[in-house]
Amino acid sequence: MNATLPDLLRLVVVPVFGWVAWRDVRTRRVPNRTWLPLAVFGVLLLAWDAWLVWTDGLVVDPRIIAPTPALFVFQVAFSLGLLVPLAYAFWWMGGFGGADAKALIVLAILFPTYPTYLLADMALPAIRPSLGVFALTILSNAVLVGLAYPVALAVRNALRGHVAKAMVIGRPIPAEQTLEEYGRLLETPEGFTRRGLDLDALRMYLTWRGLSLASLRADPESYRDPASIPGEPNDPGDGSIPPDGVGPFGDTDESTPQSDGGELADPWGADAFFDDIDHSAYGTTPAELREGLDVLAESDTVWITPGIPFLVPMFGGLVVSLLVGDVLLWVLDLVGIAPLS
Repeated sequence: MNATLPDLLRLVVVPVFGWVAWRDVRTRRVPNRTWLPLAVFGVLLLAWDAWLVWTDGLVVDPRIIAPTPALFVFQVAFSLGLLVPLAYAFWWMGGFGGADAKALIVLAILFPTYPTYLLADMALPAIRPSLGVFALTILSNAVLVGLAYPVALAVRNALRGHVAKAMVIGRPIPAEQTLEEYGRLLETPEGFTRRGLDLDALRMYLTWRGLSLASLRADPESYRDPASIPGEPNDPGDGSIPPDGVGPFGDTDESTPQSDGGELADPWGADAFFDDIDHSAYGTTPAELREGLDVLAESDTVWITPGIPFLVPMFGGLVVSLLVGDVLLWVLDLVGIAPLS
């Protein structure tokens, strides 16, 4: 493989992004310490690129199209000036998780310009716009990769006979298996919703109460009464699934729940839960918690959205971009909107 040394070093991030995507699927947690070294690495490579551009050192092979200093400055300014604030805005509005935003910022620093990798008589990426910002190509390809997921999910549900409004974004599971999954409920007592109870928040609530889901489902009316909450609730934790798959959601309170069947001021003790914990539960509200518990108490099967982290299509977009280039540009060329030169 022939390429500039900075571009060769950039390939190191591919297995790193593969690892964080895998970890995000398995645990929904990516250590914060992952991103700063990658950002510093990107800044160093960017400084190296700048020196090569100004000294004409980028052309290690006649087939490598080196940017002019003006184009290099434009690509770097566009990548950092647009994608970094965009990542922050998506996170602030709730469209991105913290890891997703940090990953996009890292990509904006690492890949403002198109790399070139020469293999025999082939140059990769194959499809590149003349003013291309590579980080923007990665983002657009990530969106296209992400669009394939709901299609595959809908086909899977249809083949299994699960035809419902939620079939494009979710799948049905037995209610008792809810604690073994990441994602959100897609149901309330009134029907379909895109923003149901976060399953991490559910695990936090049950841990806080020292209550198993099986016990709650066996006697929902008693546990709906906030008087059944232990006098000294447990630390709720962060709602993650333990590595061994065995949850801490067992019955630790030895008191007998009581309910007089009257109107409850705080059903399920949802307000008491949020008043007691010293941080949020993934944006969950008391109303969402109550609605989710009502569904789990009464239903044998529930619809959940797996909520595939955006890091997964982002990793796919990175790989596709390095091999193919700008897929959206190719699609626009096929339909005659933006012909390739």
